[in-house]
Amino acid sequence: MKAVVCVEPGRLEAVERESPADLPEGWVRVAVSHVGICGTDYHIFEGKHPFLDYPRVMGHEVSATVLDPGTSQLVAGASVVVNPYLSCGTCVACRQGKPNCCTAIRVLGVHTDGAFCEEILLPADNLYPADGLSLEAAATVEFLAIGAHAVRRSLAPAGSRALVIGAGPIGLGTALFSRIAGHDVTLMDTSTERLAMAAERFGLVKGILAGSDAAAAVLAATGGEGFDVVFDATGYAKSMEAAFHHVAHGGALVLVSVVKEEIRFSDPEFHKREMMLISSRNATRVDFEHVMESIRTGRVPVEALVTHRTTLAHVPVDLSRWATEKSGLIKAIVRVAG
Repeated sequence: MKAVVCVEPGRLEAVERESPADLPEGWVRVAVSHVGICGTDYHIFEGKHPFLDYPRVMGHEVSATVLDPGTSQLVAGASVVVNPYLSCGTCVACRQGKPNCCTAIRVLGVHTDGAFCEEILLPADNLYPADGLSLEAAATVEFLAIGAHAVRRSLAPAGSRALVIGAGPIGLGTALFSRIAGHDVTLMDTSTERLAMAAERFGLVKGILAGSDAAAAVLAATGGEGFDVVFDATGYAKSMEAAFHHVAHGGALVLVSVVKEEIRFSDPEFHKREMMLISSRNATRVDFEHVMESIRTGRVPVEALVTHRTTLAHVPVDLSRWATEKSGLIKAIVRVAG
């Protein structure tokens, strides 16, 4: 069978592979099943992503089925979640168990070509068994792991008052895992529609409308103290800068999103709070496993997250439209196979 395959990955071509001997040692051939469209993909489409060279095949929120396991312990036909962060395994970060911030990291669909194709070759270590998950649900694991990782990075204990700024998919994922961690969660967003959807679909009923009155609303919601932990998942520099003012003394600010611009803040305000400023990048296997278990146990309602669906053939039209038409959109999923 000849199909479009991402080889290395990083190079697309039509190839035929008939035996495990054709695969590089430790690599696996998979059939792409579903791919989520992420805020990163919209940023790529709009030319706003800071780490990307064009042209690029997008797609990094991936579920797949094993076609050829090669020399791995996986079996043909197994459903897998793809960890799209390809790390070197030897740099200072990798040696500390942090391949998510590898110095030579290549993220599918960002630094190297991704999964908007029929088949792809990947290292076996980047494939996690998706037992108990539908292939559509499995395609949501990566973006949810971003939020799970941010919450874990925050070190905020149960009972903390948490503010999540940005009620898009990453923000909602962060809010859900903040709640799972035992936090008292409040959402902030510029859209009343998004706040209403978060309340209706996920029970995230505490909301603050971003704008000129937001600072006063934060103080009112916290007895004048600010939030113990603030997560900014907006991808906007001005929001990230404003977030410093919402943190309580002794609290933490976690920057979940990444932007091209410089972020500026008042050093006196930062120091008098003795704040922790934390960046959160990608996720690790422990976060993926946490997400999968949370979906299996019903703590994450995937059916409420997926609002839009399309096929690989219709991605060029639908992705460009959804980049601007956001009403009612939380997570769009591309069905590649099945």
